[in-house]
Amino acid sequence: MRLSTIKLAGFKSFVDPTTLHLPSNMIGVVGPNGCGKSNIIDAIRWVMGESAASRLRGDSLTDVIFSGSNTRKPVGQATVELIFDNADGSVQGEYGQYAEISVKRQVTRDGQSSYYLNGARCRRRDITDLFLGTGLGPRSYSIIEQGMISQIIEAHPEELRTHLEEAAGISKYKERRKETESRIKATRENLDRVRDVRDEVDKQLEHLNRQARAAERWKALKEEQTRKEAELRALEYRALKSQHDGEGQGLSAAEIEIEKQLAGQRQIEAQLESVRERHTDASEHLNAVQADVYKVGAEIARVEQQVRYNKETAERLQRAHGDAEREHAELAAHIATDREQVEALRLALAEGEPKLEALQQLQDDTGEAQRNTEARLADWQQRWDSHTRNAGESNRAAEVERTRLSYLDRQAVDLARRREVLETEQKATDVEALDAAGEQLTHEHETQRERVETLGSLLDQHKSGHEKVLEDERLVQSTLNEARQQLQAARGRHASLEALQHAALGQDEGAASGWLAKLGLDHSRRLGESLQVEAGWETAVETALSGFLDSVLVDQAHTLASEFSSIENADMALLDASEGGVNTAGTLAAHVRGPAAAMAILGHVLTAASLDEAHQRVVSLSSLAPYQSVITPAGEWLGPGWARVRRAQGSQVGVLARERELRTLAEQIATLEAQLEEASERLDTLRTSKFETERARDDAQRELYNAHRRQSELAGQLQSHRGKLETARARAEKVKGELADLNRQIDELQGQTREARARLDESIGLMGDLEDQRRELENERRGLLEAREEARMNAREAAEQSHSLALALESKRSSLSSLEQTLARMDTQLRQIEMRRDEITEQLAAGSDPIAELESERQAYLDQRLLVDKQLVEARRALEDCDIEFRKLEQQRHLAEQGLATLREGLSQKRLAAQALQLRADQLAEAIAASGLQLETLLAELAPDIDADQWRSQLSDLGQKIARLEPVNLAAIQEHAEQSERKTYLDNQLTDLADAMETLEGAIKKIDRETRQRFKETFDKVNAGVQELFPRLFGGGHAYLELTGDDLLNTGVTIMARPPGKRPSNISLLSGGEKALTAVSLVFAIFGLNPAPFCLLDEVDAPLDEANVGRFSSLVREMSEQVQFIFISHNKATMEAATQLCGVTMREPGVSRLVQVDLAEAAKLAGAA
Repeated sequence: MRLSTIKLAGFKSFVDPTTLHLPSNMIGVVGPNGCGKSNIIDAIRWVMGESAASRLRGDSLTDVIFSGSNTRKPVGQATVELIFDNADGSVQGEYGQYAEISVKRQVTRDGQSSYYLNGARCRRRDITDLFLGTGLGPRSYSIIEQGMISQIIEAHPEELRTHLEEAAGISKYKERRKETESRIKATRENLDRVRDVRDEVDKQLEHLNRQARAAERWKALKEEQTRKEAELRALEYRALKSQHDGEGQGLSAAEIEIEKQLAGQRQIEAQLESVRERHTDASEHLNAVQADVYKVGAEIARVEQQVRYNKETAERLQRAHGDAEREHAELAAHIATDREQVEALRLALAEGEPKLEALQQLQDDTGEAQRNTEARLADWQQRWDSHTRNAGESNRAAEVERTRLSYLDRQAVDLARRREVLETEQKATDVEALDAAGEQLTHEHETQRERVETLGSLLDQHKSGHEKVLEDERLVQSTLNEARQQLQAARGRHASLEALQHAALGQDEGAASGWLAKLGLDHSRRLGESLQVEAGWETAVETALSGFLDSVLVDQAHTLASEFSSIENADMALLDASEGGVNTAGTLAAHVRGPAAAMAILGHVLTAASLDEAHQRVVSLSSLAPYQSVITPAGEWLGPGWARVRRAQGSQVGVLARERELRTLAEQIATLEAQLEEASERLDTLRTSKFETERARDDAQRELYNAHRRQSELAGQLQSHRGKLETARARAEKVKGELADLNRQIDELQGQTREARARLDESIGLMGDLEDQRRELENERRGLLEAREEARMNAREAAEQSHSLALALESKRSSLSSLEQTLARMDTQLRQIEMRRDEITEQLAAGSDPIAELESERQAYLDQRLLVDKQLVEARRALEDCDIEFRKLEQQRHLAEQGLATLREGLSQKRLAAQALQLRADQLAEAIAASGLQLETLLAELAPDIDADQWRSQLSDLGQKIARLEPVNLAAIQEHAEQSERKTYLDNQLTDLADAMETLEGAIKKIDRETRQRFKETFDKVNAGVQELFPRLFGGGHAYLELTGDDLLNTGVTIMARPPGKRPSNISLLSGGEKALTAVSLVFAIFGLNPAPFCLLDEVDAPLDEANVGRFSSLVREMSEQVQFIFISHNKATMEAATQLCGVTMREPGVSRLVQVDLAEAAKLAGAA
């Protein structure tokens, strides 16, 4: 890689766009002093990333922008672009593929600096990285500007080491090591910070772990309590369900029993009806049997009468056969008597028939009355049954209402007790107080949050302040280091110049020095040190005072002249040190301030702007005294008949410029020392501020941590309180809702109670009415029963009277018929007595056949009478049995009705109890569902033999455990999870950081190992190169490099030089030229090892004499085969070595322009001419 083009615009004196082409490897840049040649070197340094304005000979980075001239206005920006030819691919990395690489930097008046690589904007770091290891850089050994030769050779060992590191290509390793160390430091800080954070997180986790475990335990216990409560409700539900099922079975059994009772009652009623029918049939049968009894009795009476008659007749026939007449008379008497009886009977019958009809009518009427009474009893029975039903229903309704009222009263008591509990809980649950406490906590949390924010801002301010202090410390340290470097450089330069000045002014000459020391004048100032010359007249003054510049300034020079006799082998002058003299205008003294003796010498030297003017003045001034002369700024000195010019490189050449530079350096050194002291004080102050800001930052961080912890605690308390508040609010709302429901339920219960009491009162009233009706019905029943008994008795008496009268009438009829028959018979008998008197014998002879027949007939009738009497007894017994059975059935029916009413009342109670059980079971099921559990699942999981009391005991234990755990920070679970996740992240981060530390430390070790190896190899090779090149440049002698320590990573490097015939103990004892050649040998040795793409030499040959310049030019020409050299020189011999010259002119004040000449082409043209 080589530099092919430099483009400048607005940079320092190159205001116009300027392009410098560099086609060869030996380019010389020439031009008068102050024309801007070194600005090219500054431009290259600047575009490569130089950030120190002092390195660019300015006070600030904006000083590189053209600031204007008498004819030009300032410009707004400066731009420099370097174009490299990378055809050989020496640049590696992403830009290695480009054959041409452009590096550009641009800065504006506002201080904004921009970098560009191949037209793309980039960072300064990218530019630095591009040149790492190539030997190029803003402060590399490839750029050697004015004064740097002595700085290189007189540099501290550590600074000299940097050149070797660049040559070894380990600057990139060093940079990487620096980056790695920065990363290690940052990683270590991160490790410490992460460890601190992790420790704090561990502490928080330890605290949160306890709270989270308590919260988890609380939640688990609450879940277990909820489940236990659900399971207890499930157990109660199962018990209630079982009880309900039992009640259902009881209801079914009761309903079945009622149905059975109803069936029995219906059967009894059917039996009653059947008995009633049988009673009627039995009554009718009794009447029929009674009639048969009466009929059979009549027949028996008739037969017995006939038997008696026949017996009497037979007896009469037997007693008075002969008593026929008497019998006839008796018969006639009997006939008359019978006829009277007949008439009496007829009369009795005539009287008895109406009576019988009346009695029969009475019997019919009494039967009808009995039937009416029975119908009235049946109607009463129906009304009684209806009354019984109504009474039972009223009793049942009243009992139901009583049960309902009892249930409602119990419900009302329960609801009132529950309302009282809820009201107590509502009063105890002071949501407003909780709200106030929540607001207080929120206020505290918000205050703490604001405090955290404030502390965070304060911490950020402290961090920013600390970082600013660190940055200020770094900047001050950098400034201090830079000031130290500048001070060291200035001191080195001052020492070098002072040594040159002492040598030039003869202060080191042995004899003179001894004589002056003997007189106490060894520290006296020399004339060259006391003159203050106007810029541009130094050469003229040096020429005019040639030989006097090393004069010693004393108080009385003439007095000390008597001591000259003691001086041997010395050339010395003494001048009075007193100031004064006349600064005559037009003379050289007008441009100088100094001792009066020197001013007297210069007052005779006139000045001219040019040689022509001086010549004219010398020729035209006829009055020019022999001691007067004319001199130009260039040192061209004309006098009467003589002329002089000094172009030699003697020791006194440049004394005044050197002295001015020494004074400038002294002022600069004083300024730098003041700056250094100020920077040191500033650094101490910043370090104190750093400690204070660190302490303030740590205090703020500690306060922020405490505030964070307090905020977390308040957040936890607030979260817990919000949970409690939400719970309290929810509970308050629930209590409020429950109270509203309870009040509604109580109102409903009161309404239901009123309705039930109204219904009960109605039922009681109805029951009273029914009781009155019952008493009326019972009275009516008693009346009806009495009426029925009376009707029955009347019917029986009427029937008996009718039957008796009928029997009597029948008997009378029979008697009448019998009498009539008897009369007829007696008439017949009477008619026949006479016949039967005859026949008595025959009748008596015929026997008693008719009597036997009548006896048989009577016996048959008697048997029939016995049968009929038996039937009558059976009929009466059957009727009595029907009455008894009827009364028994009536009693059974009454008992059945009472039992049915009792069963119905029990059924109603069972139904109410079943409804209450079902309602309670439904409430339990709803409560279980509200808890988020499934009733069926719980019932399936619970063993059938579990005791609910055991669950109640467990619930009581759980409630005590939960109460012991409270208060609980439920937010701790989430916070613990978050902090655990954060700790995991921090642990992983710690592991990653530890791995990164290990990797970085390994990289450091590898870098250190490679650095040691490469540095050692480079040191040996450069040392060998120095030992080879030094004799070539000096024509003898030797030099070598030496390490100042054993650690190859940090050891410094010094160079020991022994020019031919000299053995200086210190490199600083060498002359300027010797230092320059030594530095050149070192730089070229480095170039020989690791050639940079180009090398910039700014007046490196200035302190060399012609012989050394020749050897230097020869070596540069030799090395240009590998390295591109761009050098600035005023030496003709060096210019001759160039293949291309670039002239820098400043025809327009303050504006530089380029003129390029190819010497080969120029030589061809000159040869052709």
